[in-house]
Amino acid sequence: MEFLVISLIFLILLLLMVWRPFFKQNSQDVCLESNVRDETNVRLYQEHKKELEKDYSEGGIDEENYQYLLAELNRTLLQDIEHSSQDVNTTANISKPYSPLWPLGLSVFILIFSVALYDKQGSYKLLTELPAGHVQQQVMSQDNMQQQRENQAMAHIEKLLQHIEDKPQDSETWYNLGQTYVAVGSFDEAIAAFTQVINIEGEHADLLGAIAQALYYKNDQKINGQVQEYIDKALALDVNDPSTNILLGMHNFIGENYQQAITYWQRVIDANNQGVNIAALQEAVAESKSRLGISTSNSAANAASNTALNSSQSAHDSSGPQLKVSVSLSDDLAKQLAQGEDRVVFIYAIPTNGQRMPLAAVKMKASDLPTVIVLNNSQAMSSEHTIGSVDKVHVYAIVSMQGGVGIKSGDFKAEALGVEVNRTETLELIVNELVE
Repeated sequence: MEFLVISLIFLILLLLMVWRPFFKQNSQDVCLESNVRDETNVRLYQEHKKELEKDYSEGGIDEENYQYLLAELNRTLLQDIEHSSQDVNTTANISKPYSPLWPLGLSVFILIFSVALYDKQGSYKLLTELPAGHVQQQVMSQDNMQQQRENQAMAHIEKLLQHIEDKPQDSETWYNLGQTYVAVGSFDEAIAAFTQVINIEGEHADLLGAIAQALYYKNDQKINGQVQEYIDKALALDVNDPSTNILLGMHNFIGENYQQAITYWQRVIDANNQGVNIAALQEAVAESKSRLGISTSNSAANAASNTALNSSQSAHDSSGPQLKVSVSLSDDLAKQLAQGEDRVVFIYAIPTNGQRMPLAAVKMKASDLPTVIVLNNSQAMSSEHTIGSVDKVHVYAIVSMQGGVGIKSGDFKAEALGVEVNRTETLELIVNELVE
């Protein structure tokens, strides 16, 4: 609307400039020219008259010739004035009938050109079409944009495949290819691409999480045994893996388990990893909290039920297994670590049945050791897999030299296998073993 108003004002100003010469005649210039000519004739008359009077006084001409020449001079002045007046009238008659044809034609051209240009840009259709047509145009535009994005994705896939032909060991290109396949819904191809990255770089939490996401979408957004297997592997390597936690948060959000969704998403927000859209996750958490608040305010029964559930969970966390673990460094390792940067330490418990997802985990710095921690249900990755759900666990204390989760070559570890979760004595772990 603002553009339309500005355009109309500009058009009106342009038309005023075109018609201005027609309304403003040049009569003032004609009058000025007439006055100048009359003054010139009178000045010449005075000069000639003075010359005649001088000749007459000096005796150069007699009385009869003087009177004749003076009369002739007066007659000449009168004729000049009459001719000047006729010229003025002729000029005025020529200039005053200023033809309106050319400003009228120019105005018509400006109007036609403006309407044609406005119509070509599409704004005219937006103003004149019916609302139904406008909605249909928007839908067509969205379809065109979607088709354009798909075409761009396919072109990007072709470019990545060409690059892989030249450099088949480029893991970054393989990863980008997998992400692009997920975007276009080619999940089998995406899984194959992510698997190729694992073959090149080895298992990492983000790669396993990416495969879990592809399998999840392929399975119509349902977590089956295969998806859960990759989720467990990813969280075992990195409990804060963004792709896996975002997936679990989204799955719980769809299932209206808003509190659990908040837990997974908040874990990613707290980790603050680069490349993660923290703002979008914060909005998702806020939406989950909003929906949780609405659901709890619908009725007193729901509020009482949720309160009882929260109280039960809190009591379970405090009354469940409280496995105390004392963690320290050997003297030699403490001296070695003191000479370099402060390393990350992971203390966690996993089930004895072979699953790798921690039932409870704590992260700290090597400078925090020695210390005593308590492993309990509140540190679980999910409500279904807690330290209270098993009888025995394997407990590990890992000093990560690379900063990542999992036991890797070059790390230092201490372990205690088959520990009963209900033991009352403090479990002592002294980190001194180099991982080969």
